[in-house]
Amino acid sequence: GAVRALRLARGLSQESLADAARLHVTYISSLERGRRNVSLVNIDRLSRALEVDLAALMAAVESKRLDDHSSAGRRDS
Repeated sequence: GAVRALRLARGLSQESLADAARLHVTYISSLERGRRNVSLVNIDRLSRALEVDLAALMAAVESKRLDDHSSAGRRDS
């Protein structure tokens, strides 16, 4: 997902992102696997830890969601 891509682009491990965002590493892991719904407070923490604007993070997540949705549609045809 978008958070994982941003994390890797910044050379961060899940552990270092979790520490910077003041979140548990298992939360980061499940978030990256799409197993979590994220609160706005935690989205803000993640954007600060990743050093990206909150709106840019949201746009990246939405873009990834749309890409995944359109890819699924192509697989179904």
